[in-house]
Amino acid sequence: MDHTHSTTTEVVRKSGKHLTLDERGQIQALHREGFSLRAIAARVGCSHTTIHYELRRGTPERRSARGRSQQYTAKRGQQAYLAHRKSSKRPYKVDGEVCAPFLRWMTEKIRKDKWSIDMCVGDARANKRFDEEGIPCTKTLYNMLWAGRIPLTLFDVPQALGRKRKRLRNRKNKRLKGRSIEDRPAIVDEGTEIGHWEADTVVGPRKGRGAAVFTAVEKVIQDYIAIRISGRTCAGIEEAIAHLKAEYGEARFSQVFKTITVDNGTEFETFTQLESLGTKVYFAHPYSSWERPQNERHNGILRQYIPKGTDIDGYRDEDILNIADEINSRPRRALGYQTPAELFSTFLDEVYTVDNVS
Repeated sequence: MDHTHSTTTEVVRKSGKHLTLDERGQIQALHREGFSLRAIAARVGCSHTTIHYELRRGTPERRSARGRSQQYTAKRGQQAYLAHRKSSKRPYKVDGEVCAPFLRWMTEKIRKDKWSIDMCVGDARANKRFDEEGIPCTKTLYNMLWAGRIPLTLFDVPQALGRKRKRLRNRKNKRLKGRSIEDRPAIVDEGTEIGHWEADTVVGPRKGRGAAVFTAVEKVIQDYIAIRISGRTCAGIEEAIAHLKAEYGEARFSQVFKTITVDNGTEFETFTQLESLGTKVYFAHPYSSWERPQNERHNGILRQYIPKGTDIDGYRDEDILNIADEINSRPRRALGYQTPAELFSTFLDEVYTVDNVS
């Protein structure tokens, strides 16, 4: 029976898709009915060469001239397919020699300068430090990190362990010290205007009452401020306020710090004194650190230098300022792999140039 000229409508099948067990069953039935390779291919929706190789793989070799010739079965074809898939594996890009220079550079940057994997990838591509083919993507490098195929461990890249889902519920603000974050202008979250900050404190041992660090981060350009203070108290926060006034001056303070959002900790009870300079202060809800996400993330970066439980009394004022400078010198993906230090310097030039011209 010749079915070569069958009028059955051809099946449109996605190119490159592997045959399924059901399709192999269809091939088996059509082949035993005497359909040609091209007729079977038209029914299944693939190339006739695919049918040729499938029939060859699913038909066992004839070991003698006696008896009936062996026939193709869908089950045998599926078993051959699965056996081939086990040994079919794309070579890892990071295992090639072309990636070796980048991997050595990335390892040094992460261990010495505490960069993240994405910072290394973005900076290397932006500055064309290596051949483009020799720079794997960030996702590949994280996968290879978990698989143990690059010369780094999770201790070198702690960010890989700290990714948590955002908390979506909103708690009622029980202890309000000023304006609620609910009253904050929408432009703060839009990310289109520089000058809106999130602030908090970082402490040493939980039961200790020693020195702490006041931290603040600008929401658009991600500039990070870290100031050593005497403790997690109102007096300590007032030390930080005095430092900020001395650093940026009172005349243009409200242009650099348009708004600051802090948590509801007792140390911020007198923080609203900054409003006398024109800065609007907002308070997040209790137990809602997710309302200050950028500050929390940057405090996590600070913990790479000052691990939890470390006594901050052992650090000088200059040590904390130097750590902040190093964090601000890291290229960021969100900034097109520019550094917060560069962008903040440009922003300050614009603010104080206006002051000088006027």
